[in-house]
Amino acid sequence: MSRVLVTGSSGLLGRHVAAALSDAGHAVTGLDMTAPPPGSGWGHVTADAGDLGVVAELAAGKDVLVHIAAIPRPTGRAAADIFRINMSAMYAATEAARIAGIRRFVYASSFSVLGYPFFENPLVPPYLPVDEGHPVGAQDVYAITKWLGEEMVDASVRRGVFSAISLRMPWIQTPETFHAQIGPRRAQAEAARDLWAYLDARDAAAAFLAAVERPIEGHLRAFLSAADSYMERPSAELAATAYPGAPLGRPLEGHASFIDTSRARDALGFVPRYSWRDYPLPPAGN
Repeated sequence: MSRVLVTGSSGLLGRHVAAALSDAGHAVTGLDMTAPPPGSGWGHVTADAGDLGVVAELAAGKDVLVHIAAIPRPTGRAAADIFRINMSAMYAATEAARIAGIRRFVYASSFSVLGYPFFENPLVPPYLPVDEGHPVGAQDVYAITKWLGEEMVDASVRRGVFSAISLRMPWIQTPETFHAQIGPRRAQAEAARDLWAYLDARDAAAAFLAAVERPIEGHLRAFLSAADSYMERPSAELAATAYPGAPLGRPLEGHASFIDTSRARDALGFVPRYSWRDYPLPPAGN
């Protein structure tokens, strides 16, 4: 059993991660500006994840720090606020881990570090499916904060502060959110910006659990994704239509994902179990 501090523990991803860790027997303390879901099985502190004093106090005596707290997209807030909030929380998390002597740091990064889906200048994948060899191409402020977050983690690893895992994730979904959020998106050409990718929150949580428990050295950066796209059209057809010039590193059979998760599979045992195709349909009229 590890003692784990989870920042952003009341959000969509954070509450699934905190629950998975708690269910696995770890002693979890959550930190968030809002209260956890009713009946949650972990301790909770309502505070700002960007407050170094608070985070350092909560990190004392912990074995692992899981950093999820962030503004999750570059829309709806001023760019300056997104940068300030995300980077102050990132600094507080890494510095608190150093002060507390924490030896494992797990970071909720994003596949947006590649530039998708919020790019302003056109971006075409150099190959499909994308993997960790794809060039970093962040353009928007959210993606920039996620990339800078990874670099801050890397700097701490180089100094010998902790070993770390940065999990790069696409759009997080649940059976309750999928049809309302992604249903309308499918009909838009803009969906190609997402590489039609999503990830069930329960599969994400399983990867975070493995990241806490597996004996990883250095700084592992790995992509997560559902095994399939969020579209009903075959993946090869989608690629040929939206990105006809992108070479295929392997065949896109059926509804295969456009994100290669081989590194996460090899290092963390990550195998996605959930697909939107098994989600219940929403009630008529919704």
